[in-house]
Amino acid sequence: MPKITFMGAGSTVFAKNVLGDSMLTPSLAESTIALYDIDPQRLEESYLMLTAINSNAGGKARIEKYCGVENRKDALRGANYVVNAIQVGLYEPCTVTDFEVPKKYGLRQTIADTLGIGGIFRALRTIPVMMDFARDMEEVCPDAWFLNYTNPMAMLTGAMQRYTGVKTVGLCHSVQVCAKSLLETVGMPYDEDVRWKIAGINHMAWLLEITRNGEDLYPEIKRRAAALTEKHDNMVRLEIMKHFGYYVTESSEHNAEYMPYFIKDKYPELIDRFNIPLDEYPRRCINQIARWEKQRDELTKDPHLTHTRSREYASYIMDAIETNKPYMIGGNVLNTGLITNLPRNACVEVPCLVDANGVTPCYVGDLPEQLAALNRTNINVQLLTIEAAMTRRKDAIYQAAMLDPHTSSELSIDDIVSLCDDLIAAHEGWLPEYR
Repeated sequence: MPKITFMGAGSTVFAKNVLGDSMLTPSLAESTIALYDIDPQRLEESYLMLTAINSNAGGKARIEKYCGVENRKDALRGANYVVNAIQVGLYEPCTVTDFEVPKKYGLRQTIADTLGIGGIFRALRTIPVMMDFARDMEEVCPDAWFLNYTNPMAMLTGAMQRYTGVKTVGLCHSVQVCAKSLLETVGMPYDEDVRWKIAGINHMAWLLEITRNGEDLYPEIKRRAAALTEKHDNMVRLEIMKHFGYYVTESSEHNAEYMPYFIKDKYPELIDRFNIPLDEYPRRCINQIARWEKQRDELTKDPHLTHTRSREYASYIMDAIETNKPYMIGGNVLNTGLITNLPRNACVEVPCLVDANGVTPCYVGDLPEQLAALNRTNINVQLLTIEAAMTRRKDAIYQAAMLDPHTSSELSIDDIVSLCDDLIAAHEGWLPEYR
């Protein structure tokens, strides 16, 4: 039976979904599950929770726990699947740093985990850790699939795909819920007859087609979107669709900071007009920490705890590989000519077939040129951030920030360099030395 190693097992609620799903999947139910984290308390809490779920699901899985860097290889040894859900630097100190230092320069953010100055520095502190994982995996589980859920998705997954021998696919929720979210926003039903096609890059992939029984739904969607008058959470995405023709996969609060049009010191009224939640991610973190304090006993001390299978891709991917029953996902993979008008060294998000052969990406061809152009503005930052992390060149950090759409629309070159230097200093102990 397979071995599943979960990196960052202190992400207790997420571990419940992915590993609880696995325990409820017949081909995975008897797996060895190796939990790994550097926080002993959070690791123990996840272990207690998953032990209870396993017991109430028939007790077929074997659950092990490994704490600390010195035990990492043992956690990975012989794994068939490695699920990655780490957060290097956590909310405090690093996420706070990613938001508070840029504020001193007048640069505001919403989420800061994928692009922007916050996304750049999250990648810079995470890629070295991922390279350590990769070196261990190449030694002790060279044939394992690495299922990456950690952001910034394209930067981390792309670094693994280009600079290691580890079989890597990046996974995100946004593809699964994209079409449904759009139809709900404009008051149209979503059912099993709806078909869609999505491709692009993570958090900025595009709903290229949406049909019901062969009928193109976009004309009616756009008619209804234009008639909306009250504020809602999807306003940025609908504005993008209005001007560029297609709906984008990730939320408005994310896409507000992937482009130079929405968060602007010169036009503060845009924040209210498009209902943009500045500093949203820190608020979510604070609420999540408070919610965990309330959930802790419920999830870790209830001997009757059960689980219902979620929509997370991971167990479905592992099941498809184990059983050779094909399953389709939206996966983040290296652009080996899949999207023909995006760079070949980019990490792209495309439909993928999963079976006993692993994850096989599907050819897409050219995106509409305006969509490819928007993607390239984000890919520029992703590629330079990966280069900075792999070469330890400080000028590549500056260049990544200078090319970031939001940062470059707000700050001068001198301020961008100064901001990067301040962030490097604030990340002391979390970043390697840059020259």
